Amino acid sequence: MGNYTIVQARALSEAVFEMWIHAPQVARHAKAGQFCIIHADGAGERVPLTISGTNGDNIRIAFMAVGTTTKLLATLKTGDELRDVAGPLGMPSDIAEGPETVVIVGGGVGVACTPILAQAAKDAGNYVIGIIGARNRDLLIFEDDMRAICNELYVTTDDGSYGIKGFASGPLKELCESGRKIDKVWIIGPGMMMKVTSEVTRHFGIRTYVSLNPVMVDGTGMCGSCRVTVGGEMKFACVDGPEFDAHEVDWNDLMTRQRMYLSEEKQSMEYHEEHHVCRCRKVE
Repeated sequence: MGNYTIVQARALSEAVFEMWIHAPQVARHAKAGQFCIIHADGAGERVPLTISGTNGDNIRIAFMAVGTTTKLLATLKTGDELRDVAGPLGMPSDIAEGPETVVIVGGGVGVACTPILAQAAKDAGNYVIGIIGARNRDLLIFEDDMRAICNELYVTTDDGSYGIKGFASGPLKELCESGRKIDKVWIIGPGMMMKVTSEVTRHFGIRTYVSLNPVMVDGTGMCGSCRVTVGGEMKFACVDGPEFDAHEVDWNDLMTRQRMYLSEEKQSMEYHEEHHVCRCRKVE
């Protein structure tokens, strides 16, 4: 094992988990927008996860346990070790020195990517407006982090169980229509959420970034599995991104590629559920 010790592991909800990992070489160089690739053991796959924060020699990741590998990660506890943590990978977020007004929108587990981005934008002298959303209150994460960083924060839930009822696109549309000058917008979340929400800013000509999450293997541009089409050109999300101009992304191509291995993923999960004894932590 590589001595990548899990300093803290906890459940944020029934499906979303947070880890602080001792990874000095990653933590010392990580910037907002970048990611790492985690290899839990010698048998499983390598999974890319956005770096959600840093603290000294430790990095924070957050993930939803939906597939074989993330469900395996969810069973690990404080003090356990990971085989490999490679990073930081990808290009940092395009954060300009302020004063600019930026809006950072996070949906679902994509909210995990927003605190490090919001902090970097704030440190650069920008006015930061945060919008975070989830299907319901129980799935909302990192609200306290974002509230401490942002100059303004809007919280939405699809079912209205907390904050503003509706999608994160609602407050974003109201901000754009208010006439306030908005220089840049970041949107991070599920593919369909990013596609729909980015259409709000298109009409207003606001520079908008999204963080893409295609299938990824090596994270260095060699395998080519993370191909995306942006502005009519083929890009590799791992080295050219993961952030791209939202209004240039071919969303249909992206979501088609994300569905390429559904049958294999289902087969893997069925085997995992048949042979694995769950040790998942309960929500604290």
